Formats: sequence, structure tokens, C-alpha cells
Amino acid sequence: MKFRGFKIIILFVCLTQFGLAQNRGSINWTEDGNAFTKIKDGGIIKVDPRTEAEIVLVRKEQLTPAGATKALTPQSYAFNNNNTRLLIFTNTAKVWRYNTRGDYWVLDIIANKLKQLGKTLPAQSLMFAKFSPDGRKVAYVSEHNIYVEEISSGNINKLTKDGTRKLINGTFDWVYEEEFGCRDGFRWSPDGSRIAFWQVDATRIRDYYMLNTTDSVYSQVIPVEYPKVGEAPSPVKIGVVSLDNGYIRWMDIEGDPQQNYLPRMEWAGLNELVVQQLDRKQQESKLKYCNVTDGSSRTFWAENSDAWVDLNSADIFGEPGGWSWINKGMDFIWVSEKDGWRHIYKISRDGKTETLLTKGNYDIGDIKCIDEANNYIYFTASPINATQLYLYRVNIEKGNILQKVKKIVSKPKSDPELVSTDSTLKGTHNYSISPNGKFATHSFSSHNTPPVREWITLPDNKPINPAKSIAVLKKTDNNANIEYLQVITEDNITLDAWINKPTNFDPSKKYPVVLYVYGEPAASTVLDRYGEQNNFLYNGDMRRDGYVQVAIDNRGTPMLKGAAWRKSIYRKIGDINIRDMAMGFKKLMEQNNYFDKDRIAVWGWSGGGSSTLNLLFRYPEIFQTGISIAAVANQLFYDNIYQERYMGLPQENRDDFINGSPVTYAKNLKGNLLYIHGTGDDNVHFSNAEVLVNELIKNGKQFQYMPYPNRTHSISEGAGTFQHLSTLYTTYLRAHCPPGAR
Repeated sequence: MKFRGFKIIILFVCLTQFGLAQNRGSINWTEDGNAFTKIKDGGIIKVDPRTEAEIVLVRKEQLTPAGATKALTPQSYAFNNNNTRLLIFTNTAKVWRYNTRGDYWVLDIIANKLKQLGKTLPAQSLMFAKFSPDGRKVAYVSEHNIYVEEISSGNINKLTKDGTRKLINGTFDWVYEEEFGCRDGFRWSPDGSRIAFWQVDATRIRDYYMLNTTDSVYSQVIPVEYPKVGEAPSPVKIGVVSLDNGYIRWMDIEGDPQQNYLPRMEWAGLNELVVQQLDRKQQESKLKYCNVTDGSSRTFWAENSDAWVDLNSADIFGEPGGWSWINKGMDFIWVSEKDGWRHIYKISRDGKTETLLTKGNYDIGDIKCIDEANNYIYFTASPINATQLYLYRVNIEKGNILQKVKKIVSKPKSDPELVSTDSTLKGTHNYSISPNGKFATHSFSSHNTPPVREWITLPDNKPINPAKSIAVLKKTDNNANIEYLQVITEDNITLDAWINKPTNFDPSKKYPVVLYVYGEPAASTVLDRYGEQNNFLYNGDMRRDGYVQVAIDNRGTPMLKGAAWRKSIYRKIGDINIRDMAMGFKKLMEQNNYFDKDRIAVWGWSGGGSSTLNLLFRYPEIFQTGISIAAVANQLFYDNIYQERYMGLPQENRDDFINGSPVTYAKNLKGNLLYIHGTGDDNVHFSNAEVLVNELIKNGKQFQYMPYPNRTHSISEGAGTFQHLSTLYTTYLRAHCPPGAR
């Protein structure tokens, strides 16, 4: 299920990134790209993808602290520059979304000595630890301050001393993490003599107070610094601290820090940083160089939009992964929608020359690898069918002569080349490509093909082991009866959709229909992937129980259909997206006589919960039943970065916020509503539920309501929670939208 803000799929597992290898869900490539490492039997092994031969790098016994009976359980790990030391992240705790706080240990592999870092600091308080470039020190954050520890001596140097809950060094406040994907807030200099870091001043941000009413006989107040839409952002600045003397040089970046954001920063050389600055409405992006010696800065490249400018990523909520310098630092790779499509550009270091690498009327998805040695950039795209995804590559076109005047070189040497060439594999392809561009894992699934994976070589795109190729291993789910289609609404808008039909489907009968919705700018419900069409919350088999399941993609979703598609929702959340879904569903009812018009339900979570309420309140002639979970009932209650990016400032266009908010239309409820919310939701606050409930009560509307005590946005905490939620959902749906053909 997709969540408002930093959208995630609920698996109830937590991944970390932030400089350490991710040990769940991704490939931990070695630096040379010829092998990968993974945890096995409590230790760490290296695997050759060509032969599958395994070499033990670290044994489980080596990860057992002196005097302990159990080995450490790494959540993530990283080797130093010469693989003589191992940094281990363990005993982790959640900070908002992810387990980013815990304990760090260093294993001296040669001496076989294991020691804990930050032993004088509170247990389970260290964050984002990473080796210095020479591997002799480790820097980390603890309780909002940055520390550097010398591994051999254990000496700890506290580099910042003013950190508090409201003055944050080396990491970020709630909203920067949620909406910009910013968590790890410091960077080692290339020579290891300095550290650049963000400082967030949240002292002027009001707290939202949550109440923990179950863990004590007296309620406990949980404050969260949370800037609501219309409130000025936390001022953020970037400093560079010297390890030698602790002096901090603050970067002098033009612009009011309460009216601008600094979401990206990396080193651009020994004495220079590169920084991205966004204005408050996120309509202008400036790239700046900062001189770390005197703190001066200058803008060298900029772009703007009448709606919003995305960050340098197809996934604006993803953790920044560094700056993509090429050509010995003379150029860098950048992703922009400046010409109406999400394209890859090569930009000269001085910003005066741009080369459009992915020319054409299509969007790129994610950059998967920059293989400069072979002159390729690998990226995902779906030029023909936006519900599917394939791998392409394009020539980097090395050796451009830098121009003194800014211009666009519109024609690269070669057009993008399709890598996913097997014409029988229509669906979603994904890849993890080695840093040297020689190997990759290739996974594939579609609505009727369960996930399957193979190892391939590049650039020839051949399976390493033909007997274990996708062509051999893939199987078709013959039980699936799923149709992907397009509908044209009465507004002449073409929408993608899918219909998942029941077991033993009989088109001459009438079936209940359940529409699954999200509808907002950060997720879509119509991707052609296996399992996307199944209801994870239903306690049973919806197909066997005789339900038709449907999803429709509305304007404003992040589908690869061009910037105009995505940005048409600007200042219109709760408006055009709701009408698109309603009119699309109306068209499907006209085209499919087996839809039982008296048994139509809609449901969604977070942004999908908001869409559910709007559809139920505003189109009662279509939808009789709605199940809404963790919805934003009033758009004026959500955070400033998300709402102002997509809706503007309420000081300028308040009516748009009111017109798009479900609470405005609660008085129109005619059907059956089940509303669910966690009282400990730090993302979509519980106050959304309470204002909606008050409005329904005021207008005499009967409904069913389930608050989950102290549960967050995922409603996943506590024994028995998911089973209870699933049972509640299923019982209500069966009662008010009865299953089975008629």
C-alpha cells in the first residue's frame, strides 16, 4: 500500500542505506563490481556471479563480542577502503520510517578484534556511521551532534556541540526526511580532513503533540516538530567542520533560509561543495558551488516550472546517493523535466553546456548504472505502455568541447537502445547493475507471471547460466483472469486500468466490484506487476468469494506519461484526480454489464483514504460503500513541503485546499463508511480523523469508526494488529458489499 509523503510498500521490514550496504532487498556489490557480498550463516561471504563460488570474508564467530554468547546480528555493514575493517550496524531502532538508530561496531579483520564505537554515548543512539576515506576513523551522529572516532585509539572528537531536538546537526527533521528523503546529513571530504553537514533549525517550528495513552496510567505527550502547510520551513544551513581544530565554516547561500530548501549536497572537489536549492514553492531549482575556504557560493545552473521542479531523481522520496560526476569531474549527469519529459542530461561543470542524452517524447524512470568505461548510461523507461517497465541504455557521448555560451546539444551519437529485448516478456523489468557495468540481476514479473530472476552479463545482455535464465524459469499463472485496458472518459481523458475477475467468472451474472484507489502524485495503482491486483488486507480470497477488483490511473500520478500528465494535478488534488477515477469507473460500468451497480465499494490508505472519502461523498450515485484508512481529511492539516509542492501556498489559493478536502463534502454522505486511523500517526495526524468525525456527527451521518491506539501511519504496531485490521476490513466489506455472483 502506498503512503502519503515518503511512499512505501508495507512489508513490515525496515531497510537502511546511508553509506552502509543494504542487506535486505538489494545487491551489495564489491567496489570493483566483479562480485557481491551478503550475510550467510551469521557471517559475510563474497559471491562470484559467474560461478556462484562463495568465499567467507567474515565468520559468525568473529562477530561475537568478548564475553558474549551470541554474535551480533548485522542490519547493514560496510568495508573500509582496503577491506581490512568492517563496520557493522546492529541493535537498531526506528526513527520515523526506518531503523536508522542503533549501535555500531568495527571488526579489525586482520587482527580479528571487535570493538564497539561510541561506548561513552547512550546505547542505541548512533546514526549513519561511515568510514573516513582512509578507513582510520568513523564519523557518526548521536543525539543531534556529529562525532568522529579514531578506530585504533578509541579517541572520540565531538565536532558539533549545540545539537538539540530542535537544532539538528548531521541529520534532519521529520518533514525533510518524509518529503525529500533526507536522513544521512553529513559527508566526508575527499581527503578526510573535513566534514560537510546540514544543520536544521526547527526552533521556530511548532510541535504537533501526540498522546500515548496506553503505556502509563498518565498520558504521555509526544511532541513532533511538524510544519503544517502555510508555515514557513525550518531554516537549514550547511557547514564544513575541520577535524584539526573543530572550526565550522558556514556556507553563505543567497536567499532567505525560511523561504528556501537545501535538499541535496555533495563534495565537488577538495575545497568545493555542490548544493541544490529549491524555493519554497519548489518551482525553481538552483545548483550552486560553495567554496569551503571562505563560504562563498554562486549559482551555475537553474531550471524552473509553473508547477513544481522534481529533485534529481525519478523517485523524489529516495535517499540521495551522491553526485554523478563523469569525464574526470568535468561533467555530471542530471535528470530534468525541463522540456516536458523526464530526460537525462549531461551538463558541463560550469553549467554552460547541456547535452540531452535521451531525446524523444518519453520519460526515463530510474538511472540504473553509469558505465563510463563503455560509454553507457542504463535506465528504465516505458515509451509505449506506461504500466510496464524496460531497461534501455544510451551513449554518454564523451569528449564534448565545453562551450562558452550555454546551449543544448540536441542529438547524441546514438538513440536510446532497448536492452530488455525478449518480446515475450511484457511487464515490469528491474535490474541491479554492478558498478563496472559487467553484471546485473534481472528480475521480471507481470500480472500473470510470478517474479523470476536471472543473472546476466552486460553489455551483451546474456544470461550467465542459460539453464537458470528467465526464459527457462518463468511460469504463467493460469488462474489469473486479469485484464489491462484503457478507458476514455466523457472528459476525453484516456486512463489506464485493470480488472481482476473472479474465479469461474460468468459474464452473464452480476458481481460486486471493489475499486482500489490512491490517486495522488507519488504512486499509481496500475503497474503491470505480479500481485499488484490482489487485496493484501482482505482476509480470504476475493476472487474465490466472487468479487471483481478494479484500479484506475488518474491524471497526476507519477506514471511515465510526460510532465503534463503528472503536473496537471497542480493545485487540483481532490479535484481532477477524483473526477478521473469517478468518470473512469462510470465508463467501465457502461462497458461491463457484469458490474453490479448496487454493490460498488471503494477503498484506499493515506492519499487513497482521502480519495475514498471524496469519491464516496461526491459520487454517491456510483459508490455505496467506502473503507478509508489514515486519510487526510483536511489538506490544511498536512505538512508544508508536500502540500505546497503540489497545491501552492494557502495564503494565495486557500480555496483550492478547501475544495479538495474530503471534510468539505462529509455532509453529503449517503452510503456506508468505515473510517480507520491510528492515534499515534506522526504522518497524517489523528486530528484529521477527529475533524471528519465531528463533521459527520454535526450532519447526522451514521458510520463505523475504528481508532487504533498509538499505531502509526502503517497501523502495524502491537500484537494482533494486522489480523484485527484485516478482519475488521473484511467483515465490513462482506456486510455492506456482499460477495458472490447473482
